[in-house]
Amino acid sequence: MLLAALPIAAAILEYEEERITIAAYNPRFEETVTISTVGTLEGMNASCLQGDGLIASHLRDWFDDCAVGPDLEFRDNSGVAARFYRLKLAPLPTRGAVRRALVSVVDRTAEVQAERTLRAEMLRDSLTGLPNRLAFTEMIEVAGRMPEAAEGDLATEHAVLVVDMLRFSRINESMGSLAGDELLITFARRLISALRSGDRLARTGGNEFGIIVALRRGMADALKAASRIQDAMSAPFRLSELEIKVECAIGLAIMAPGQDAEELFRNAQFAVKQAKATGRPQVYEPKEASLARRRFSIETELRRALDRDALNLFYQPLIDLKTGEVSGFEALARWTHEDRGEISPSEFIPVAEESGLILTLGRWAMHKAATTLASWDQEAGETLPFYVGVNLSAIQVARDDIAGMVGGALRSSGLAGERLTLELTESAIVQDPRRATRVFDALKALNATVAMDDFGTGYSSLAYLQRLPIDVLKIDRSFVTGMMIDPDSVAIVRAVLSLADALGMSTTAEGVESRELATTLAALGCVAGQGFFFAKPLEASHALDFWRSRKRKSRRS
Repeated sequence: MLLAALPIAAAILEYEEERITIAAYNPRFEETVTISTVGTLEGMNASCLQGDGLIASHLRDWFDDCAVGPDLEFRDNSGVAARFYRLKLAPLPTRGAVRRALVSVVDRTAEVQAERTLRAEMLRDSLTGLPNRLAFTEMIEVAGRMPEAAEGDLATEHAVLVVDMLRFSRINESMGSLAGDELLITFARRLISALRSGDRLARTGGNEFGIIVALRRGMADALKAASRIQDAMSAPFRLSELEIKVECAIGLAIMAPGQDAEELFRNAQFAVKQAKATGRPQVYEPKEASLARRRFSIETELRRALDRDALNLFYQPLIDLKTGEVSGFEALARWTHEDRGEISPSEFIPVAEESGLILTLGRWAMHKAATTLASWDQEAGETLPFYVGVNLSAIQVARDDIAGMVGGALRSSGLAGERLTLELTESAIVQDPRRATRVFDALKALNATVAMDDFGTGYSSLAYLQRLPIDVLKIDRSFVTGMMIDPDSVAIVRAVLSLADALGMSTTAEGVESRELATTLAALGCVAGQGFFFAKPLEASHALDFWRSRKRKSRRS
Protein backbone atom coordinates (compact mmCIF):
# COMPACT_ATOMS: atom_id res chain seq x y z
CA MET A 1 0.00 0.00 0.00
CA LEU A 2 2.83 2.34 0.83
CA LEU A 3 4.49 1.65 -2.52
CA ALA A 4 1.26 2.27 -4.40
CA ALA A 5 0.97 5.71 -2.78
CA LEU A 6 4.33 6.83 -4.14
CA PRO A 7 4.07 9.14 -7.19
CA ILE A 8 7.12 7.59 -8.84
CA ALA A 9 8.13 4.10 -9.96
CA ALA A 10 9.41 2.23 -6.89
CA ALA A 11 10.19 -1.32 -5.73
CA ILE A 12 11.67 -3.13 -2.77
CA LEU A 13 14.78 -5.17 -3.51
CA GLU A 14 16.13 -7.96 -1.33
CA TYR A 15 19.75 -9.10 -1.35
CA GLU A 16 20.83 -12.49 -0.03
CA GLU A 17 23.77 -14.69 -0.95
CA GLU A 18 24.80 -12.52 -3.93
CA ARG A 19 21.31 -12.67 -5.39
CA ILE A 20 18.98 -9.69 -5.84
CA THR A 21 15.24 -10.15 -6.15
CA ILE A 22 12.21 -7.87 -6.47
CA ALA A 23 10.15 -8.33 -3.32
CA ALA A 24 7.43 -5.74 -4.07
CA TYR A 25 6.70 -3.00 -6.55
CA ASN A 26 4.06 -0.43 -7.46
CA PRO A 27 2.13 -0.09 -10.75
CA ARG A 28 4.35 2.76 -11.97
CA PHE A 29 7.40 0.54 -11.58
CA GLU A 30 5.75 -2.19 -13.61
CA GLU A 31 4.78 0.34 -16.33
CA THR A 32 8.37 1.61 -16.50
CA VAL A 33 9.74 -1.91 -16.85
CA THR A 34 7.12 -2.76 -19.48
CA ILE A 35 8.07 0.12 -21.83
CA SER A 36 11.78 -0.64 -21.46
CA THR A 37 13.67 -3.13 -23.60
CA VAL A 38 13.51 -5.81 -20.86
CA GLY A 39 9.71 -5.78 -21.24
CA THR A 40 8.71 -7.70 -18.09
CA LEU A 41 9.65 -8.01 -14.45
CA GLU A 42 11.05 -11.49 -15.22
CA GLY A 43 13.16 -9.96 -17.97
CA MET A 44 14.41 -7.29 -15.64
CA ASN A 45 15.31 -9.85 -13.02
CA ALA A 46 17.17 -11.95 -15.55
CA SER A 47 19.00 -9.18 -17.45
CA CYS A 48 19.46 -6.38 -14.95
CA LEU A 49 19.58 -7.78 -11.43
CA GLN A 50 21.79 -10.81 -11.94
CA GLY A 51 25.17 -11.38 -13.52
CA ASP A 52 27.87 -8.75 -14.04
CA GLY A 53 25.80 -6.02 -15.73
CA LEU A 54 25.99 -2.37 -14.77
CA ILE A 55 22.86 -2.31 -12.62
CA ALA A 56 23.55 -5.65 -10.91
CA SER A 57 27.15 -4.69 -10.10
CA HIS A 58 26.10 -1.30 -8.80
CA LEU A 59 23.41 -2.78 -6.55
CA ARG A 60 25.69 -5.50 -5.12
CA ASP A 61 28.39 -2.89 -4.38
CA TRP A 62 25.82 -0.73 -2.68
CA PHE A 63 24.52 -3.57 -0.50
CA ASP A 64 28.06 -4.71 0.38
CA ASP A 65 29.17 -1.20 1.45
CA CYS A 66 25.97 -0.54 3.40
CA ALA A 67 26.24 3.17 2.53
CA VAL A 68 24.22 5.64 0.52
CA GLY A 69 26.07 5.71 -2.76
CA PRO A 70 25.68 7.96 -5.82
CA ASP A 71 22.61 7.69 -8.02
CA LEU A 72 22.93 5.46 -11.07
CA GLU A 73 22.28 7.04 -14.45
CA PHE A 74 21.68 4.65 -17.33
CA ARG A 75 20.31 4.60 -20.85
CA ASP A 76 17.95 2.01 -22.25
CA ASN A 77 17.97 1.42 -26.03
CA SER A 78 19.65 3.78 -28.52
CA GLY A 79 18.89 6.36 -31.18
CA VAL A 80 15.48 8.01 -31.22
CA ALA A 81 14.06 5.14 -29.11
CA ALA A 82 16.53 5.71 -26.27
CA ARG A 83 15.14 6.30 -22.80
CA PHE A 84 17.08 7.69 -19.86
CA TYR A 85 16.63 6.69 -16.23
CA ARG A 86 18.03 7.49 -12.82
CA LEU A 87 18.05 4.86 -10.04
CA LYS A 88 17.90 6.06 -6.44
CA LEU A 89 18.49 3.72 -3.49
CA ALA A 90 17.49 4.04 0.16
CA PRO A 91 18.22 1.39 2.84
CA LEU A 92 15.39 -0.44 4.62
CA PRO A 93 15.47 -2.52 7.85
CA THR A 94 16.94 -6.00 7.30
CA ARG A 95 15.02 -9.24 7.82
CA GLY A 96 17.49 -11.60 9.35
CA ALA A 97 20.25 -12.16 6.79
CA VAL A 98 18.27 -10.49 4.04
CA ARG A 99 19.25 -6.94 3.23
CA ARG A 100 16.55 -4.73 1.84
CA ALA A 101 16.42 -1.41 -0.07
CA LEU A 102 13.87 0.87 -1.64
CA VAL A 103 14.72 1.59 -5.28
CA SER A 104 13.00 4.37 -7.21
CA VAL A 105 13.28 4.81 -10.96
CA VAL A 106 12.95 8.30 -12.44
CA ASP A 107 12.33 8.50 -16.18
CA ARG A 108 14.49 11.41 -17.39
CA THR A 109 13.83 10.93 -21.10
CA ALA A 110 11.86 14.16 -21.58
CA GLU A 111 14.39 16.11 -19.52
CA VAL A 112 17.37 14.74 -21.48
CA GLN A 113 15.67 15.41 -24.80
CA ALA A 114 14.89 18.97 -23.73
CA GLU A 115 18.50 19.46 -22.66
CA ARG A 116 19.72 18.13 -26.00
CA THR A 117 17.32 20.37 -27.89
CA LEU A 118 18.41 23.38 -25.87
CA ARG A 119 22.08 22.52 -26.37
CA ALA A 120 21.55 22.09 -30.09
CA GLU A 121 20.00 25.56 -30.18
CA MET A 122 22.88 26.95 -28.15
CA LEU A 123 25.38 25.50 -30.63
CA ARG A 124 23.55 26.61 -33.78
CA ASP A 125 23.61 29.95 -35.56
CA SER A 126 19.96 30.89 -36.04
CA LEU A 127 20.53 32.83 -39.29
CA THR A 128 22.61 30.41 -41.35
CA GLY A 129 21.85 27.15 -39.53
CA LEU A 130 25.59 26.56 -39.18
CA PRO A 131 27.36 25.66 -35.94
CA ASN A 132 28.19 28.79 -33.94
CA ARG A 133 31.30 30.00 -32.11
CA LEU A 134 30.85 27.68 -29.13
CA ALA A 135 30.23 24.68 -31.34
CA PHE A 136 33.28 25.51 -33.45
CA THR A 137 35.51 25.37 -30.38
CA GLU A 138 34.15 21.91 -29.60
CA MET A 139 34.70 20.87 -33.23
CA ILE A 140 38.35 21.90 -32.93
CA GLU A 141 38.68 19.88 -29.72
CA VAL A 142 37.20 16.80 -31.43
CA ALA A 143 39.60 17.19 -34.37
CA GLY A 144 42.50 17.45 -31.93
CA ARG A 145 41.50 14.16 -30.29
CA MET A 146 41.38 12.19 -33.55
CA PRO A 147 43.69 9.13 -33.44
CA GLU A 148 46.98 9.31 -35.28
CA ALA A 149 47.26 7.55 -38.63
CA ALA A 150 48.46 3.97 -38.69
CA GLU A 151 52.04 3.26 -39.69
CA GLY A 152 52.46 3.60 -43.43
CA ASP A 153 49.39 5.82 -43.82
CA LEU A 154 49.57 9.52 -44.54
CA ALA A 155 49.25 11.46 -41.28
CA THR A 156 46.20 13.67 -41.07
CA GLU A 157 46.73 17.13 -39.67
CA HIS A 158 44.16 19.87 -39.31
CA ALA A 159 44.15 23.57 -39.97
CA VAL A 160 41.75 26.23 -38.81
CA LEU A 161 40.79 28.90 -41.33
CA VAL A 162 39.04 32.09 -40.31
CA VAL A 163 37.27 33.91 -43.14
CA ASP A 164 36.28 37.54 -42.57
CA MET A 165 33.88 39.22 -45.00
CA LEU A 166 35.29 42.66 -45.72
CA ARG A 167 33.22 45.87 -45.85
CA PHE A 168 30.16 44.06 -44.48
CA SER A 169 29.26 46.92 -42.13
CA ARG A 170 29.09 49.36 -45.05
CA ILE A 171 26.77 47.02 -46.95
CA ASN A 172 24.61 46.58 -43.86
CA GLU A 173 24.40 50.33 -43.27
CA SER A 174 23.64 51.27 -46.87
CA MET A 175 21.21 48.47 -47.78
CA GLY A 176 19.67 47.53 -44.44
CA SER A 177 19.91 44.57 -42.08
CA LEU A 178 17.64 42.31 -44.16
CA ALA A 179 19.94 42.64 -47.17
CA GLY A 180 22.88 42.06 -44.83
CA ASP A 181 21.30 38.84 -43.56
CA GLU A 182 20.63 37.69 -47.13
CA LEU A 183 24.26 38.35 -48.01
CA LEU A 184 25.49 36.34 -45.00
CA ILE A 185 23.32 33.37 -45.97
CA THR A 186 24.53 33.47 -49.57
CA PHE A 187 28.12 33.90 -48.44
CA ALA A 188 27.78 30.84 -46.18
CA ARG A 189 26.38 28.77 -49.07
CA ARG A 190 29.32 29.68 -51.24
CA LEU A 191 31.71 28.72 -48.48
CA ILE A 192 30.03 25.32 -48.27
CA SER A 193 30.47 24.87 -52.03
CA ALA A 194 34.21 25.49 -51.66
CA LEU A 195 34.72 22.84 -48.99
CA ARG A 196 35.71 19.20 -49.41
CA SER A 197 34.06 16.24 -47.76
CA GLY A 198 35.08 16.19 -44.11
CA ASP A 199 35.74 19.93 -43.83
CA ARG A 200 33.65 21.64 -41.16
CA LEU A 201 32.16 25.15 -41.34
CA ALA A 202 30.78 27.41 -38.61
CA ARG A 203 29.71 31.02 -38.26
CA THR A 204 31.93 32.35 -35.49
CA GLY A 205 30.98 36.03 -35.53
CA GLY A 206 28.87 38.67 -37.25
CA ASN A 207 30.72 38.48 -40.58
CA GLU A 208 33.30 35.88 -39.58
CA PHE A 209 33.32 32.16 -40.42
CA GLY A 210 35.55 29.37 -39.14
CA ILE A 211 36.56 26.26 -41.08
CA ILE A 212 38.35 23.09 -39.96
CA VAL A 213 40.27 21.57 -42.84
CA ALA A 214 41.81 18.09 -42.83
CA LEU A 215 45.34 18.13 -44.27
CA ARG A 216 47.17 15.34 -46.04
CA ARG A 217 49.93 17.46 -47.51
CA GLY A 218 50.32 19.96 -44.72
CA MET A 219 50.35 23.66 -45.50
CA ALA A 220 49.80 23.10 -49.23
CA ASP A 221 46.31 21.73 -48.54
CA ALA A 222 45.48 24.67 -46.27
CA LEU A 223 46.56 27.23 -48.88
CA LYS A 224 44.59 25.38 -51.57
CA ALA A 225 41.51 25.58 -49.35
CA ALA A 226 42.03 29.34 -49.03
CA SER A 227 42.41 29.59 -52.81
CA ARG A 228 39.17 27.67 -53.39
CA ILE A 229 37.35 30.04 -51.05
CA GLN A 230 38.66 33.09 -52.86
CA ASP A 231 37.65 31.58 -56.21
CA ALA A 232 34.14 30.90 -54.88
CA MET A 233 33.82 34.55 -53.85
CA SER A 234 35.11 35.97 -57.14
CA ALA A 235 31.67 36.16 -58.77
CA PRO A 236 29.52 39.14 -57.69
CA PHE A 237 26.67 38.65 -55.21
CA ARG A 238 23.23 39.77 -56.32
CA LEU A 239 21.18 41.63 -53.74
CA SER A 240 17.85 43.01 -54.95
CA GLU A 241 18.77 44.80 -58.18
CA LEU A 242 22.42 45.27 -57.31
CA GLU A 243 25.50 43.17 -57.96
CA ILE A 244 28.04 43.45 -55.15
CA LYS A 245 31.64 42.33 -55.21
CA VAL A 246 32.51 40.83 -51.84
CA GLU A 247 36.09 40.23 -50.78
CA CYS A 248 37.30 38.31 -47.78
CA ALA A 249 40.40 38.09 -45.62
CA ILE A 250 41.58 34.58 -44.71
CA GLY A 251 43.82 33.63 -41.81
CA LEU A 252 45.24 30.12 -41.31
CA ALA A 253 46.66 28.32 -38.29
CA ILE A 254 47.99 24.74 -38.25
CA MET A 255 46.91 22.60 -35.31
CA ALA A 256 49.73 21.40 -33.08
CA PRO A 257 49.44 18.23 -30.93
CA GLY A 258 47.70 18.99 -27.65
CA GLN A 259 47.04 22.60 -28.60
CA ASP A 260 44.25 24.45 -26.84
CA ALA A 261 41.26 25.02 -29.13
CA GLU A 262 40.79 28.64 -28.10
CA GLU A 263 44.47 29.38 -28.66
CA LEU A 264 44.35 27.86 -32.14
CA PHE A 265 41.29 29.91 -33.04
CA ARG A 266 42.91 33.12 -31.76
CA ASN A 267 45.98 32.34 -33.85
CA ALA A 268 43.84 32.13 -36.98
CA GLN A 269 42.09 35.37 -36.04
CA PHE A 270 45.46 37.06 -35.63
CA ALA A 271 46.43 35.87 -39.12
CA VAL A 272 43.19 37.43 -40.44
CA LYS A 273 44.33 40.85 -39.21
CA GLN A 274 47.54 40.44 -41.17
CA ALA A 275 45.57 39.25 -44.21
CA LYS A 276 43.53 42.46 -44.12
CA ALA A 277 46.74 44.47 -44.24
CA THR A 278 48.42 42.46 -47.02
CA GLY A 279 45.40 41.62 -49.15
CA ARG A 280 46.17 37.89 -49.36
CA PRO A 281 45.73 34.80 -47.11
CA GLN A 282 48.17 34.73 -44.22
CA VAL A 283 49.49 31.85 -42.14
CA TYR A 284 49.92 32.42 -38.44
CA GLU A 285 53.54 33.08 -37.50
CA PRO A 286 54.47 32.87 -33.80
CA LYS A 287 57.14 35.56 -34.27
CA GLU A 288 54.59 38.06 -35.57
CA ALA A 289 52.23 37.20 -32.73
CA SER A 290 55.06 37.71 -30.24
CA LEU A 291 55.70 41.16 -31.68
CA ALA A 292 51.98 41.94 -31.47
CA ARG A 293 51.92 40.88 -27.81
CA ARG A 294 54.94 43.09 -27.17
CA ARG A 295 53.17 46.03 -28.81
CA PHE A 296 50.14 45.42 -26.62
CA SER A 297 52.37 45.19 -23.56
CA ILE A 298 54.11 48.42 -24.53
CA GLU A 299 50.72 50.11 -24.92
CA THR A 300 49.77 49.09 -21.38
CA GLU A 301 53.11 50.17 -19.93
CA LEU A 302 53.09 53.43 -21.89
CA ARG A 303 49.68 54.33 -20.49
CA ARG A 304 51.01 53.75 -16.98
CA ALA A 305 54.18 55.73 -17.71
CA LEU A 306 52.13 58.70 -18.91
CA ASP A 307 49.96 58.51 -15.80
CA ARG A 308 53.10 58.51 -13.60
CA ASP A 309 54.94 61.16 -15.67
CA ALA A 310 57.72 58.61 -16.19
CA LEU A 311 58.82 59.79 -19.66
CA ASN A 312 61.47 62.41 -20.35
CA LEU A 313 62.08 65.00 -23.03
CA PHE A 314 65.55 65.24 -24.52
CA TYR A 315 66.63 68.18 -26.65
CA GLN A 316 68.72 67.92 -29.82
CA PRO A 317 70.42 71.18 -30.89
CA LEU A 318 69.79 72.78 -34.26
CA ILE A 319 72.88 74.68 -35.37
CA ASP A 320 73.07 77.79 -37.53
CA LEU A 321 75.46 76.63 -40.26
CA LYS A 322 76.88 80.14 -40.76
CA THR A 323 77.54 81.20 -37.18
CA GLY A 324 77.84 77.81 -35.49
CA GLU A 325 75.50 78.93 -32.69
CA VAL A 326 72.45 77.08 -31.46
CA SER A 327 69.34 78.40 -33.16
CA GLY A 328 66.97 76.00 -31.44
CA PHE A 329 66.34 72.57 -29.93
CA GLU A 330 64.03 69.79 -31.07
CA ALA A 331 62.20 68.15 -28.17
CA LEU A 332 62.30 64.35 -28.42
CA ALA A 333 60.44 61.94 -26.13
CA ARG A 334 62.55 59.29 -24.40
CA TRP A 335 61.39 56.37 -22.27
CA THR A 336 63.54 54.32 -19.93
CA HIS A 337 61.45 51.48 -18.53
CA GLU A 338 62.30 50.25 -15.05
CA ASP A 339 62.45 46.62 -16.24
CA ARG A 340 62.87 46.72 -20.03
CA GLY A 341 65.43 49.50 -20.05
CA GLU A 342 65.42 52.08 -22.85
CA ILE A 343 62.55 51.67 -25.32
CA SER A 344 63.17 53.28 -28.68
CA PRO A 345 60.81 56.02 -29.91
CA SER A 346 60.58 54.10 -33.20
CA GLU A 347 58.84 51.39 -31.16
CA PHE A 348 56.62 53.27 -28.73
CA ILE A 349 55.57 56.21 -30.94
CA PRO A 350 53.78 53.95 -33.51
CA VAL A 351 52.09 52.13 -30.60
CA ALA A 352 50.98 55.49 -29.20
CA GLU A 353 49.56 56.50 -32.58
CA GLU A 354 47.74 53.21 -33.08
CA SER A 355 46.22 53.23 -29.59
CA GLY A 356 45.34 56.93 -29.46
CA LEU A 357 47.81 57.57 -26.62
CA ILE A 358 49.61 59.96 -28.96
CA LEU A 359 47.07 62.63 -27.94
CA THR A 360 48.08 62.36 -24.29
CA LEU A 361 51.76 62.01 -25.20
CA GLY A 362 51.61 65.03 -27.52
CA ARG A 363 49.96 67.27 -24.94
CA TRP A 364 52.48 66.20 -22.33
CA ALA A 365 55.40 66.94 -24.68
CA MET A 366 54.03 70.35 -25.67
CA HIS A 367 53.56 71.56 -22.09
CA LYS A 368 56.84 69.98 -20.95
CA ALA A 369 58.83 71.65 -23.73
CA ALA A 370 57.25 75.06 -23.10
CA THR A 371 57.80 74.80 -19.35
CA THR A 372 61.43 73.77 -19.85
CA LEU A 373 62.15 76.67 -22.23
CA ALA A 374 60.59 79.11 -19.75
CA SER A 375 62.76 77.68 -16.96
CA TRP A 376 65.88 78.21 -19.11
CA ASP A 377 64.89 81.85 -19.61
CA GLN A 378 64.45 82.22 -15.88
CA GLU A 379 67.81 80.58 -15.14
CA ALA A 380 69.60 82.81 -17.69
CA GLY A 381 67.78 85.92 -16.50
CA GLU A 382 66.81 86.87 -20.04
CA THR A 383 64.78 85.76 -23.04
CA LEU A 384 67.13 83.34 -24.78
CA PRO A 385 67.65 83.70 -28.54
CA PHE A 386 66.44 80.27 -29.58
CA TYR A 387 63.26 78.23 -29.91
CA VAL A 388 62.11 74.72 -29.11
CA GLY A 389 60.57 72.51 -31.79
CA VAL A 390 57.85 70.02 -30.91
CA ASN A 391 56.63 67.26 -33.23
CA LEU A 392 52.95 66.84 -34.07
CA SER A 393 51.71 63.54 -35.49
CA ALA A 394 49.07 63.20 -38.20
CA ILE A 395 46.79 61.58 -35.58
CA GLN A 396 47.02 64.69 -33.39
CA VAL A 397 46.24 66.98 -36.30
CA ALA A 398 43.22 64.86 -37.19
CA ARG A 399 41.78 64.42 -33.68
CA ASP A 400 43.06 67.06 -31.27
CA ASP A 401 42.56 70.78 -30.82
CA ILE A 402 46.11 71.72 -31.78
CA ALA A 403 45.67 75.48 -31.53
CA GLY A 404 44.01 75.16 -28.12
CA MET A 405 46.81 72.89 -26.89
CA VAL A 406 49.60 75.20 -28.12
CA GLY A 407 47.81 78.29 -26.85
CA GLY A 408 47.41 76.70 -23.43
CA ALA A 409 51.11 75.80 -23.30
CA LEU A 410 52.08 79.37 -24.23
CA ARG A 411 49.79 80.89 -21.59
CA SER A 412 50.89 78.57 -18.79
CA SER A 413 54.59 79.10 -19.55
CA GLY A 414 54.43 82.81 -20.39
CA LEU A 415 56.25 82.30 -23.70
CA ALA A 416 55.68 84.23 -26.90
CA GLY A 417 54.42 82.23 -29.88
CA GLU A 418 57.62 82.61 -31.91
CA ARG A 419 59.52 80.62 -29.26
CA LEU A 420 57.76 77.43 -30.37
CA THR A 421 58.14 75.62 -33.69
CA LEU A 422 55.58 72.95 -34.53
CA GLU A 423 56.92 70.21 -36.79
CA LEU A 424 54.42 68.29 -38.94
CA THR A 425 55.09 65.54 -41.45
CA GLU A 426 53.74 65.58 -44.99
CA SER A 427 51.29 62.78 -44.10
CA ALA A 428 49.49 65.16 -41.72
CA ILE A 429 48.72 67.37 -44.71
CA VAL A 430 47.91 64.67 -47.25
CA GLN A 431 45.37 62.88 -45.03
CA ASP A 432 43.12 65.93 -44.64
CA PRO A 433 44.37 69.05 -46.47
CA ARG A 434 41.44 71.22 -45.35
CA ARG A 435 41.90 70.44 -41.67
CA ALA A 436 45.65 70.86 -42.01
CA THR A 437 45.09 74.31 -43.52
CA ARG A 438 42.87 75.32 -40.59
CA VAL A 439 45.45 74.04 -38.10
CA PHE A 440 48.30 75.89 -39.85
CA ASP A 441 46.35 79.14 -39.93
CA ALA A 442 45.45 78.82 -36.24
CA LEU A 443 49.10 78.22 -35.31
CA LYS A 444 50.22 81.23 -37.31
CA ALA A 445 47.61 83.30 -35.47
CA LEU A 446 49.53 82.40 -32.29
CA ASN A 447 52.78 83.60 -33.97
CA ALA A 448 54.17 80.06 -33.77
CA THR A 449 56.58 78.80 -36.42
CA VAL A 450 55.46 75.90 -38.62
CA ALA A 451 57.96 73.41 -40.06
CA MET A 452 57.38 70.53 -42.48
CA ASP A 453 59.37 67.57 -41.14
CA ASP A 454 61.00 64.83 -43.27
CA PHE A 455 60.36 66.79 -46.45
CA GLY A 456 60.74 64.75 -49.62
CA THR A 457 59.63 61.40 -48.22
CA GLY A 458 55.87 61.91 -48.54
CA TYR A 459 53.50 62.70 -51.38
CA SER A 460 52.48 66.29 -50.76
CA SER A 461 51.67 68.50 -53.70
CA LEU A 462 53.86 71.53 -54.36
CA ALA A 463 50.62 73.49 -54.32
CA TYR A 464 50.44 72.86 -50.56
CA LEU A 465 53.84 74.47 -50.08
CA GLN A 466 52.68 77.53 -51.97
CA ARG A 467 49.30 77.78 -50.25
CA LEU A 468 50.08 76.79 -46.64
CA PRO A 469 51.89 79.11 -44.20
CA ILE A 470 54.95 76.89 -43.82
CA ASP A 471 58.07 78.60 -42.45
CA VAL A 472 60.68 75.84 -42.47
CA LEU A 473 61.45 72.79 -44.63
CA LYS A 474 63.37 70.06 -42.82
CA ILE A 475 65.28 67.95 -45.36
CA ASP A 476 65.05 64.27 -44.50
CA ARG A 477 68.21 62.48 -43.37
CA SER A 478 67.87 59.88 -46.12
CA PHE A 479 68.92 62.56 -48.62
CA VAL A 480 71.46 64.29 -46.39
CA THR A 481 73.48 61.23 -45.34
CA GLY A 482 73.94 60.12 -48.95
CA MET A 483 75.28 63.43 -50.23
CA MET A 484 78.96 62.49 -49.98
CA ILE A 485 78.60 59.36 -52.15
CA ASP A 486 75.48 59.87 -54.23
CA PRO A 487 75.26 62.71 -56.79
CA ASP A 488 71.47 62.25 -56.97
CA SER A 489 71.16 63.04 -53.25
CA VAL A 490 73.13 66.24 -53.78
CA ALA A 491 70.82 67.18 -56.66
CA ILE A 492 67.73 66.55 -54.54
CA VAL A 493 69.04 68.62 -51.62
CA ARG A 494 70.03 71.42 -53.99
CA ALA A 495 66.53 71.36 -55.53
CA VAL A 496 64.84 71.51 -52.10
CA LEU A 497 67.04 74.42 -51.05
CA SER A 498 66.20 76.30 -54.27
CA LEU A 499 62.50 75.61 -53.80
CA ALA A 500 62.57 76.85 -50.20
CA ASP A 501 64.44 79.97 -51.21
CA ALA A 502 61.90 80.71 -53.97
CA LEU A 503 59.03 80.33 -51.49
CA GLY A 504 60.73 82.38 -48.77
CA MET A 505 61.20 79.44 -46.40
CA SER A 506 64.06 78.58 -44.10
CA THR A 507 65.73 75.13 -44.26
CA THR A 508 67.11 72.62 -41.78
CA ALA A 509 69.06 69.50 -42.76
CA GLU A 510 68.62 66.39 -40.60
CA GLY A 511 71.23 63.68 -40.15
CA VAL A 512 74.38 65.83 -40.30
CA GLU A 513 77.05 63.45 -39.05
CA SER A 514 80.34 64.84 -40.39
CA ARG A 515 82.18 68.14 -40.85
CA GLU A 516 82.16 67.60 -44.62
CA LEU A 517 78.39 67.39 -44.67
CA ALA A 518 78.00 70.51 -42.55
CA THR A 519 80.40 72.46 -44.79
CA THR A 520 78.74 71.28 -48.00
CA LEU A 521 75.25 72.13 -46.74
CA ALA A 522 76.38 75.60 -45.67
CA ALA A 523 77.93 76.17 -49.10
CA LEU A 524 74.66 75.14 -50.77
CA GLY A 525 72.75 77.69 -48.71
CA CYS A 526 71.12 75.48 -46.04
CA VAL A 527 70.31 77.58 -42.97
CA ALA A 528 70.55 75.06 -40.12
CA GLY A 529 71.78 71.55 -39.44
CA GLN A 530 70.87 68.87 -36.94
CA GLY A 531 72.71 65.62 -36.26
CA PHE A 532 75.23 63.68 -34.23
CA PHE A 533 78.13 65.74 -35.62
CA PHE A 534 76.90 68.61 -33.49
CA ALA A 535 75.32 66.72 -30.59
CA LYS A 536 73.08 63.83 -29.67
CA PRO A 537 69.79 64.60 -27.91
CA LEU A 538 70.61 66.07 -24.50
CA GLU A 539 68.87 66.00 -21.17
CA ALA A 540 67.21 69.29 -20.25
CA SER A 541 69.87 69.98 -17.61
CA HIS A 542 72.66 69.75 -20.21
CA ALA A 543 71.00 71.51 -23.15
CA LEU A 544 71.39 75.03 -21.72
CA ASP A 545 75.06 74.36 -20.98
CA PHE A 546 75.52 73.23 -24.58
CA TRP A 547 74.02 76.49 -25.85
CA ARG A 548 76.43 78.48 -23.66
CA SER A 549 79.43 76.49 -24.84
CA ARG A 550 78.54 76.97 -28.53
CA LYS A 551 78.02 80.70 -27.91
CA ARG A 552 81.48 81.07 -26.32
CA LYS A 553 83.03 79.01 -29.11
CA SER A 554 81.47 81.16 -31.85
CA ARG A 555 82.71 84.34 -30.15
CA ARG A 556 86.27 83.04 -30.00
CA SER A 557 86.17 82.10 -33.67
